[in-house]
Amino acid sequence: MRQFIKKLFHGQKQVDKNEDERGKYMPAPDVPTDEKFMMNFKENGGKFLYCDSEEELKENFKFILDENNWFGSKAFCFDPGLKKRFETFNIEICQHSSAEFFIGNCEYLVANTGAVLVTSDQIKEKKLFELPQNFIIIAKTSQLVDTIGEGLHGIKSKKNNQIPTNITTLKTFEGSGQEEGNFLNYGSTSKNLYLLLLEDL
Repeated sequence: MRQFIKKLFHGQKQVDKNEDERGKYMPAPDVPTDEKFMMNFKENGGKFLYCDSEEELKENFKFILDENNWFGSKAFCFDPGLKKRFETFNIEICQHSSAEFFIGNCEYLVANTGAVLVTSDQIKEKKLFELPQNFIIIAKTSQLVDTIGEGLHGIKSKKNNQIPTNITTLKTFEGSGQEEGNFLNYGSTSKNLYLLLLEDL
């Protein structure tokens, strides 16, 4: 994974200045998938941490908890693997909508929109508004795709043509300035979303 996305979080590392010169919705031609996703995800208001290893992922998870004062808080989580992964942290794993934050995986990261594609495998039959306002999503670099069509094709292939229910995307995040006044986001639910991206390629 390219060095420039290392530790990009809250402006800790500035994106190439040429990004601003190109304009808000005008990425340069032939931008690699990972760079395109990063630019669009950040533009959407998402918060991003790149992780070289499992140890670094857990360090960054701790950083998020510390930044938000979430130690001792309830965390909504469906995934048994994630429950075990973070069982040593001072959080209470539950399935209550009153939880402070949601921990989950995703199906794919969609580069051309900066969206996070999830299905019933991650959120069951819950609507986004039924889940906590704060999200921590764990993903891998191998889950990056260029378009949502490519992601849906990947889901279909993995599931032997059985499409899971409740397919949706997280694409509008708090602080993006896109939460209101944009008809393209009508009906979407804005979340405060952190993405922990683990290198696996």
